[in-house]
Amino acid sequence: MDAPIEAKQEGARAVADSEEFFIGKIAEHRRKLYGIAFSYLHNEADALEAIQEASCKAWIKRKSLKDDALFLPWMIRILINCCMDELRKRKRVIPSDKTGEDRGAEMISSNRIDLERALAKLNAKHRHVVILKYYHDMTLTEIARVLNKPEGTVKTWLHKALKQMRDLV
Repeated sequence: MDAPIEAKQEGARAVADSEEFFIGKIAEHRRKLYGIAFSYLHNEADALEAIQEASCKAWIKRKSLKDDALFLPWMIRILINCCMDELRKRKRVIPSDKTGEDRGAEMISSNRIDLERALAKLNAKHRHVVILKYYHDMTLTEIARVLNKPEGTVKTWLHKALKQMRDLV
């Protein structure tokens, strides 16, 4: 009698481990993942590259995901880490003169520039909460799950981030 139960569990795990299942889950959430990556990196090519890197890392670590219902928060956490790695790499690279010219060609409102500067001055944990809350309309509970922190901590970080942004403006 235990053999059929084990067979069902192995069958379910095989489906979860299958490449088609994994790709389907990534495709299902591609818009949200792209939005998050773009909000961190501000560049389409870099955002797509971060999603690709996060997908590869998630595929390699897929066995560490115990509950398939938690796939999205798990994937977002991996994606944010990839974005933060890319931002750290950018700090080490000396920008060329052409980058400034390209950036100047974009028409961005002064309010948007002020907001981006204020976000850049926040520490990483506060910036994560603000981006996920206001750029991606995630609830505090979802943010807590993504960041793997208690909901009260996320509320505190959001409060401190907003206060700091008000003081900067």
